[in-house]
Amino acid sequence: MKFLVVLAVAVACAAADVSHIVRSDESQAPIVRSDYEQQPEGHFQYAYETGNGIVSQAEGVVKNAASENAALEVKGTVRYTAPDGTPISYEYVANENGFQPIGSHLPVPPPIPEQILRGLQYIADHPAPVVKKTV
Repeated sequence: MKFLVVLAVAVACAAADVSHIVRSDESQAPIVRSDYEQQPEGHFQYAYETGNGIVSQAEGVVKNAASENAALEVKGTVRYTAPDGTPISYEYVANENGFQPIGSHLPVPPPIPEQILRGLQYIADHPAPVVKKTV
């Protein structure tokens, strides 16, 4: 009986689909296209495509270069296929306000309830009084 159980487990393991666990080494995907251009002021552009279908491009611009508040703004797009076969595509902006991706696969927060919006408006319309300390 134990032999049959061990045999059944061995057959189940041999027949199991482990393709989602054991993948080919995608780190060895060939680069089929690569372009890069950089300007002395800090502006740049790049684009690349790999043999496994990853496509990315971006453009960076230095904003307010001659001031203390110089900031790099990068805009770009990325496309690839997720391990489950879903095509993924998103655009992004990265600047002084952080990384801001936009894509249909990204979660979207639920709308703010009306009661919360009214409460926030009430707080904005009625700021807390300033209390002066007397010594």
